[in-house]
Amino acid sequence: MANKIKVKLILELRALKISQREIARTRQMSQHSVGDVCKLAKELGVSYDDVVDKTDEDVYQMFYPDKYAAEAMFSAVDYKYVHTELKKTGVTLKLLWQEYKDSCKTSNQLSVGYTKFCKDYADYVTANNLTNHLKHKPGMVCEVDWSGPTMTIVEPVTGEIIKVYLFVATLPYSQYSYVEPCLDMKQDTWLKCNVNMFEFFGGSTVRITCDNLKTGVISHPHQGEIILNERYEDLGNHYLTAIIPAGVKKPKQKASVEGSVGKIATAIIAKLRNIEFHALPELKIAVAQKLKDFNDAPFQKREGSRTDVFSKVEKSHLRPLPSTPYEIAQWVYGHIVNQDCHVAYKTNRYSVPYKYVGKKVDLKITDTLIEVFFKSERLCSHKRLPDYVKYKWSTNEEHMPDTFSQSNWDDTRILKWAFSIGPCTGEVVNRIFASVRIKEQGYNSSLSVLKLSKTYGEKRLETACEMSLERVRSPRYRNLKAILSSNQDQSFESKKSKEQFAERSETVQGYVRGSLFYGGGDK
Repeated sequence: MANKIKVKLILELRALKISQREIARTRQMSQHSVGDVCKLAKELGVSYDDVVDKTDEDVYQMFYPDKYAAEAMFSAVDYKYVHTELKKTGVTLKLLWQEYKDSCKTSNQLSVGYTKFCKDYADYVTANNLTNHLKHKPGMVCEVDWSGPTMTIVEPVTGEIIKVYLFVATLPYSQYSYVEPCLDMKQDTWLKCNVNMFEFFGGSTVRITCDNLKTGVISHPHQGEIILNERYEDLGNHYLTAIIPAGVKKPKQKASVEGSVGKIATAIIAKLRNIEFHALPELKIAVAQKLKDFNDAPFQKREGSRTDVFSKVEKSHLRPLPSTPYEIAQWVYGHIVNQDCHVAYKTNRYSVPYKYVGKKVDLKITDTLIEVFFKSERLCSHKRLPDYVKYKWSTNEEHMPDTFSQSNWDDTRILKWAFSIGPCTGEVVNRIFASVRIKEQGYNSSLSVLKLSKTYGEKRLETACEMSLERVRSPRYRNLKAILSSNQDQSFESKKSKEQFAERSETVQGYVRGSLFYGGGDK
């Protein structure tokens, strides 16, 4: 029995405004089956929203109740196996049907007739081996891939040869292409290349067709839904473009970019093979020039050039780009908002509305921005502090309560504890409070310093504070911890004692001997 029509999948793709022809091509279905589902959906008044919670079997039964009942009676035929066996010498459909009948008798199941067996196999071949010439529409699709052939740059000091990968994108209608050299093929690089590609074209397409690389596609099962990489799907949403991966081991479904990869190997890689590049920016300039020559070169079997067709026809069909380019973001989950109404990222802290103290929030981090989310609700955003900036605070005063409620601690009590240990410890805590805009920002830093006395003792902490005040303007926990864990405070105290003893010795001018020394008196 032939594979059942994937009714639910067809309804979902049609809801995404994908044409019937495109669904048939990308999902290995016959155009007749896709058209029949769309026709029945209109007659039944059923949309994808009506069946989103139903199983594939239930939706199929809703659309084809008679077929479902009939097909359930017969043993299914593995047409993938049939297709493979037919490639072997002497194997025919008649022979395979007879073997199928024999297996059904053994398992006490009904078998389909020879006519239906052959017809269903023909449908399977049609659905899985579409080779018709495709006529592309302008602005509809952009095909993207990594080039197999690579380039190199030479590190000028060490002479190390560094491999350079090429990102390639092609618009099938005009064959206009974009190429970008990259030092790796990681996810961030892949996303940046997609952003730069749309900037180069000056607009976005309705769809992106990519390979099944892990930076773009998590799972592409033979049956069931395709699972896209979350960040790549987010990029598609930003540019309002649908990301539709080509079928697994189906290079014909992105034939344009596959062809461009081969042509670029000659037009760019081969023509630059005798030039030694020492930096990526230098290579990018050379590749951009050769890419321009490639796009400007006349077609051999078509009028004009890639640039002509793109600029005169296809460019006007592209969708306008968003007002701001997509920023590559990293998500960090489950950060707890501290009692000071701030959440930490790396060495810096960013304020969050006070009512979320103690709750877990998620951070969306871009090159320029940090956004804070609670249960998918965006709470606030901050301009991201550069990585070279350490231990700074980004505080929005509106996030702080009118009267900050600290159940156990306030600045007066903390300072009292600090000075009870010693004047140097008190001075360290004083400087911590002096370095922050809001006193509550100093609570955690001060308490972390004072709690060192419980591990190392008050005397050693006072010595460490004395040492650090000589070296650092505003000592913090990390400075004191380094001194105490390496026992520098004990060496400092020992040296200090010796110096004090030496100072006392220098104040004595001489030794005055008494009369007994000279034998006076009784001697």
